[in-house]
Amino acid sequence: MTPVHAEAEKNIKNVTVSRYAFEIPGFRTAVAASGMRYKGRTDLALIVSDNPSGCTASGVFTRNCFCAAPVEVCREHLAGGRAKAVIANAGIANACTGEDGKMRSVQTARLVAKELGCEEDSVLVASTGVIGMQLPTGPIAEKVPELVASLTRSGWEDAARAIMTTDLVPKMASARVVVDGKTITVGGIAKGSGMIAPDMATLLVFVCTDASVSSEVLDHWTRAGAEDSFNSITVDGDTSTNDTLIVLAGGAAGNPTLTDIDGPSSVAFGEALGAVLRDLAIQVVMDGEGATKLIEIDVTGAKNRGDARTVALTVSNSPLVKTAFFGQDANWGRIVAAAGRAGVDLQPENVTLYFEDLCVFRGGTPVLGQEVEERASEIFKQKDIRVRLDLGMGNGAFTAYTCDFSFDYVKINASYRS
Repeated sequence: MTPVHAEAEKNIKNVTVSRYAFEIPGFRTAVAASGMRYKGRTDLALIVSDNPSGCTASGVFTRNCFCAAPVEVCREHLAGGRAKAVIANAGIANACTGEDGKMRSVQTARLVAKELGCEEDSVLVASTGVIGMQLPTGPIAEKVPELVASLTRSGWEDAARAIMTTDLVPKMASARVVVDGKTITVGGIAKGSGMIAPDMATLLVFVCTDASVSSEVLDHWTRAGAEDSFNSITVDGDTSTNDTLIVLAGGAAGNPTLTDIDGPSSVAFGEALGAVLRDLAIQVVMDGEGATKLIEIDVTGAKNRGDARTVALTVSNSPLVKTAFFGQDANWGRIVAAAGRAGVDLQPENVTLYFEDLCVFRGGTPVLGQEVEERASEIFKQKDIRVRLDLGMGNGAFTAYTCDFSFDYVKINASYRS
């Protein structure tokens, strides 16, 4: 599903997010075609900080027990909270590849470090693609000098395309805010279309900013932003082995370093980062494999946020709910049934269900009438649909984003390795 061009700029919590091309002072990117799996397209992307000593870095990764080799390497290299570069490949996930796979990720970092003249552990690595295949380092070694030689400030869209697998469109987002009298830029790219579920939702996200931010502050807002974005979306309920979110802060904006998490400047930065992450996450759902609709599941009135999250994601992951949206069948029964099996204590007579602003279920029974049915059917024909489920139990709330299941989802995933 291609994002609507008219929605290329959105205001999220007082931050205007753009999906147009951007540049981030202090960072350069480059792409190359290694041919390791795909032919006739780029499949390597490199992001480099201009700062000789690197920059502040934070990461959030998959919770899948079968985490990929590059995830293991990134966790180790981020121990000091700094990084110089990120290299990512598409086509081969380097997951479930044992010690040999990990050594290949380490070797990839070493190749980049040697070419850049930096420490090996300051290079982060990421991979996406087929699980179980060993990553060929020969093609990477051949292309690393080309990557470094072609670094440019304006290559973010090319980088977004290079990391795509089943994605139909590249995903970019950026925002600018004033912090302590300095205009800072936050910009990022993402790939993800299928195998998308919370606990990082096969997903790669790279975000850079020219703000000067301490490790503690950057880590706080990275994790907070991930919780409200990539841990709030689902396409198919499958958590990938390779999910990686990396945020780099280079400091070229010249603002006083943000060290107080609760300070107003820190909060302003956090809002900008969070807005960019949310927009990228929504773009991932919009480009869900075979998706034709973006669906917002807004659960309110839960006893707590945890209960609201459980219900929202149970509804969002229900194949019956998702196929009803694809078929444009306003089947409210599938939604309340999914909520009822979520394992959360709720009282059916307290539950109210809305499609947009149309109430279709209240007090344990449907809201009847030909007008209601016709309006519900019209809503289900929309490309963007908001569902609100009020549990009537408390003040807990959570919003999840999902998409429909179409025939194409099965076609794409039935032949992914071929």
